[in-house]
Amino acid sequence: MFEFSSIEQYHAQLKEGRATCLQAVEHYLHQIESFARLNAFIEVYKDEALHQAASLDAKRKKGEPMGQLHGVVIGIKDVICYKNHFVSAASKILSGFTSVYSATAVERLLAEDAIIIGRLNCDEFAMGSSNENSYYGKVLNAADETRIPGGSSGGSAVAVQAGLCMVSLGSDTGGSVRQPADFCGIIGLKPTYGRISRYGLIAYASSFDQIGVFGNIVPDVSKVVEVIAGADDYDSTVSQIPVEKYAANLSTGKKYRFAFFQEALDHPGLDPEIASAIKNLFEKVKADGHTVEPVRFEYLDYIVAAYYVLTTAEASSNLSRFDGVKYGYRSGHATENLDDFYKQTRSEGFGKEVKRRIMLGTFVLSTGYYDAYFSKAQQVRKLLKDKTELIFRDYDFILLPNSPTTAFKIGEKMNDPVAMYLADIYTVMANLIGVPAIALPLFKHSNKMPFGLQVMANNFNELSLLQVSDYIMKRYKVIPA
Repeated sequence: MFEFSSIEQYHAQLKEGRATCLQAVEHYLHQIESFARLNAFIEVYKDEALHQAASLDAKRKKGEPMGQLHGVVIGIKDVICYKNHFVSAASKILSGFTSVYSATAVERLLAEDAIIIGRLNCDEFAMGSSNENSYYGKVLNAADETRIPGGSSGGSAVAVQAGLCMVSLGSDTGGSVRQPADFCGIIGLKPTYGRISRYGLIAYASSFDQIGVFGNIVPDVSKVVEVIAGADDYDSTVSQIPVEKYAANLSTGKKYRFAFFQEALDHPGLDPEIASAIKNLFEKVKADGHTVEPVRFEYLDYIVAAYYVLTTAEASSNLSRFDGVKYGYRSGHATENLDDFYKQTRSEGFGKEVKRRIMLGTFVLSTGYYDAYFSKAQQVRKLLKDKTELIFRDYDFILLPNSPTTAFKIGEKMNDPVAMYLADIYTVMANLIGVPAIALPLFKHSNKMPFGLQVMANNFNELSLLQVSDYIMKRYKVIPA
């Protein structure tokens, strides 16, 4: 029977002849079918994955070199383009649309022999914190099927959580990798803005979006990020800074300097059990010779407001291209008036949450409100960036919770969008300032749900972030692996 614990272990099995890529794919296809009720996958590439697995097995038998991700079974979020495959951003307005090119991240996965097994469910256009906003229905948390998995990359998180693939790709605009990772008890990394090309990622908010990675252990996440990161001629915002060898350099004996925001841990919205567990962890870290100190952060209450002003503004611009004229859903109600056609198609094609954010964004960009909202939010963003740069002069990392609570019940916050938005208080900061951040699963709540710790590093310090994450996971994880 096929079992997976790490990419390194899997590759050792392949080299020794104790497993094949075909066995791996058949195992995951069975798992996907067995857990279909979780609704993690929108589409499974069964025949294609089996064919690719057989080709890789034949290639290996001939003695040809193995790619870095040889036979690694990966799911991709339904906002990442894969040539000649459907991509819909979990929206009716893109139903039936086939991508004409692949995202750079996908091209790099395939170039290293990865097997893409399917596209994963998410909140429509990556807008949501619960994965209840998908045209294809909600995703269920495998740890408790009455609870949400988090969003927007809920399908990507559950696919790894439930063992439906080895690793997965998501996207993170304000916590859409870290929050579902936290709710599902797995690792979720959002790299520095510009570390991974956004070419082929359907845009929500272009100055915030970043492709992220889900996995069960830090070495696996490191290996995938190392493969897909780096310069790309198709993305003018991607960094030219060379990609370090993350996976091969995780060991370190350093003593670290950690900062945390007292305002964050004493926030009235934070679950007392989460706060207590994190504070107790800080004492253990200090006892091991590391520095853990509070720093004053006076902007915490402005973060969510600034984030939603700016992202909805960008969304209102980005989503204007979806009008039913060239591709995707088109309203069946005949009209000779172009404006009416647009309104009808977009009203029928977009879901409630997407329409809400488009209207919010249009409002904050409108005459008379641009300076009052959009300009002010940009000023807050600059203050946040300046303050964080000062903190990183004295400290290596910033420690925060990922979410104020563990995964909440399905439907619990759907009628209160403000409460849903406020739940992003700890994750949106990393996107506002562009720094890398990771969710590490360390604890289990008395309600039996997992939760963990968020670690943020300075720009392009992915290597040190992954090193300290590997250390924290090995040293302080208290929930069963």
